[in-house]
Amino acid sequence: MLSIHQSSQRILPIGALLGDPLIAMADEHDMAFSDDAAQHLVALIRSSDDAIISKDLNGVIRTWNAGATKVFGYEPDEAIGNSIRMLIPKENQAEEDMILKKIRRGEHIEHYQAVRQHKSGRRIHVSLTISPIRNRAGEIVGASKIARDITRQKGIESELELQRLRLERLNQIAKLLARDLDLDRIVQTVTDVATELTGAKFGSFFYNVTNEQGESYQLYTLSGAPRSAFEGFPMPRNTAVFAPTFKGTEVVRSDDIRKDPRYGKSAPHFGQPTGHLPVVSYLAVPVIGRSGEVLGGLFFGHEKVAVFDRNAEEIAVGIADHAAVALDNARLHKAVQAELEQRKAAEEARELLLHEIQHRVKNTLGTVLAVAGQTFKDAPRAELESFTARMHALAAAHSLLTQTNINRTTVRAVVEEAIAPFREAGRERFAISGPDVEIDATKALTLAMILHELGTNAVKYGALSLEPGRVKISWDIVATETAAYLLWKEEGGPRVQIPQRKGFGSTLIERALSGTQGKATLQFEAEGLSCAIDLRL
Repeated sequence: MLSIHQSSQRILPIGALLGDPLIAMADEHDMAFSDDAAQHLVALIRSSDDAIISKDLNGVIRTWNAGATKVFGYEPDEAIGNSIRMLIPKENQAEEDMILKKIRRGEHIEHYQAVRQHKSGRRIHVSLTISPIRNRAGEIVGASKIARDITRQKGIESELELQRLRLERLNQIAKLLARDLDLDRIVQTVTDVATELTGAKFGSFFYNVTNEQGESYQLYTLSGAPRSAFEGFPMPRNTAVFAPTFKGTEVVRSDDIRKDPRYGKSAPHFGQPTGHLPVVSYLAVPVIGRSGEVLGGLFFGHEKVAVFDRNAEEIAVGIADHAAVALDNARLHKAVQAELEQRKAAEEARELLLHEIQHRVKNTLGTVLAVAGQTFKDAPRAELESFTARMHALAAAHSLLTQTNINRTTVRAVVEEAIAPFREAGRERFAISGPDVEIDATKALTLAMILHELGTNAVKYGALSLEPGRVKISWDIVATETAAYLLWKEEGGPRVQIPQRKGFGSTLIERALSGTQGKATLQFEAEGLSCAIDLRL
């Protein structure tokens, strides 16, 4: 029961005060209020921007305030006496049946939101509060409805939800593109997502690629339209409309591209070619890499006017930025893959060449040994064996080079290879120390020959000819880093005496590095032979 505190003042029916049907229903059911209370209630109802409507139990409108006219568009004389269903869309009529049943049973109706229909036919969102109207006897005789227009609020909520979904989608596409390195898949994904989020009817991504010969050309992807829709037309050129995109100077957004002053200025079509997909709303965004290079452009179209707003433009720009990063990464990946393939091919060719060189060197040395066998036929066997050993040392040095790098190797590798024939299983008689020092092929071969001669001499006459004898081999780089210093030092062998004459071995050692390669100096100390070798790097 609608009740307002009554004072000692005169009691009047509200209908008499208003003189119109605004709250006539109150009089019909003996609802009366004091002068002050009635005036206050009337002022509230008349000044409210909300629609305040009353109806009987059959749903017939009995009162209608100015707020109702503002919300629904009907004047009081157009609404009062008609069914409340005139405000409810056809698909929502069952809603009124449920409300009337609850009112008749006296059930409480929770505040809720609904869709109603304006006089113009457009749908509006309203927030509804429905309360039963009782007479003095407590009987339910109708209901009051307060409807607030929340269409604008709903629009804002929908826009915010759309923005949330778009940002979520952008975040997803950013993660997806960050993980992908396949160029074709990247550009198609970008085209599909951008077309969807901008609301375009169709979209395309024209992008630049470079083939293995360094030639540049353009490809494109489509979304929202079959490829056949574009196959009969030439690729876009730097016309007045397309130039800002392909040059990367600006974003172009037009509610109606046909009215753009740049449109229709270029031959041969002077606008859209016959049979082309109809483009009215137009949006184009350049895709620019981190180096500033224009990688391509995203283009969107729609047959309707004013489809793309500022929000759509910002979304397209955001996607273009993600696309640029993904394309840069894909290009870098492709370049790395190409480089790896080239290196693999070069390595295979190098291996083939090294094996061929090794084969030829072995054949040559084999021929030299055969000739030596004939030449030394009448010579002492020791001389033939000495010469053969030197050839084997040279072959071993060549083999070392082909196993590592045909142009360079390390001092340690040469030392290890040269002394290998003189080592004994289970007993180490060599002490080797020194840093990693690289030398070229010529010095490696020379050093190998010198170390072989020193080893042969140590076995025959020096430290390795006696049980306790040992050889220390150490090397280091000089302060200027222009040369390496290697020392061969024997100890524990027979007492050394200075030879009366120089043999072939001594001559080879001292002259092998003469000139620009360095020098080798033999020192016949009593406790053991030593050889100081300077190698210019």
